[in-house]
Amino acid sequence: MFDRLKEDIQAIKDRDPAAKSSLEIFLLYPGLKAIRMYRRAHKHYLLGHSFRARMLSQRAAKRWGIEIHPGATIGKRLVIDHGHGIVIGETAEIGDDVLIYQGVTLGGTGKDVGKRHPTIGNNVMISAGAKVLGPINIGDNSRVAAGAVVLKDVPPNSTVVGVPARVVRQDGKKVEYKPLDQIHISDPVQQQLDRLEQQIKELKGEK
Repeated sequence: MFDRLKEDIQAIKDRDPAAKSSLEIFLLYPGLKAIRMYRRAHKHYLLGHSFRARMLSQRAAKRWGIEIHPGATIGKRLVIDHGHGIVIGETAEIGDDVLIYQGVTLGGTGKDVGKRHPTIGNNVMISAGAKVLGPINIGDNSRVAAGAVVLKDVPPNSTVVGVPARVVRQDGKKVEYKPLDQIHISDPVQQQLDRLEQQIKELKGEK
């Protein structure tokens, strides 16, 4: 347990230039505190003590604004930078050496059952405000840009940006894509109205 704590502190030192000392990190960093609370809650969860596990996770959410479901699976040396507004769902899986910034959601879409949340590979960075939704995979060494909404699998060694997110770099090379036409954009509401109108016409024709 002490070795894991030392590992977590060193990971923060390596990634956060503002960190001045191990004592400062141990006493003042909410991300570290939330991860330590998660590890306690996760042990209770695995033992079947679900109420106790959720109580600990909700205590962490109230104190530090970081909600990690005790059922989530988290690897070694996760760094949560700042952390407020982070939500990690029950079936989320996070690999080793992952960096997550404030406002990130590893959530579900509401349409899936069983495995509902993302699987994050090793050495992944998820920037501020990004939303990664559904049982998708984010490949090793990938980067998710700030504010991105990721709804599909991301290959390893990729950078994704935008809403919905698209791959702009892979294996160190820029990925060409056809830019969105900002003028000729289909209107989904109008499309639905047109479909309904067509169905009404068809129903009237049947009579």
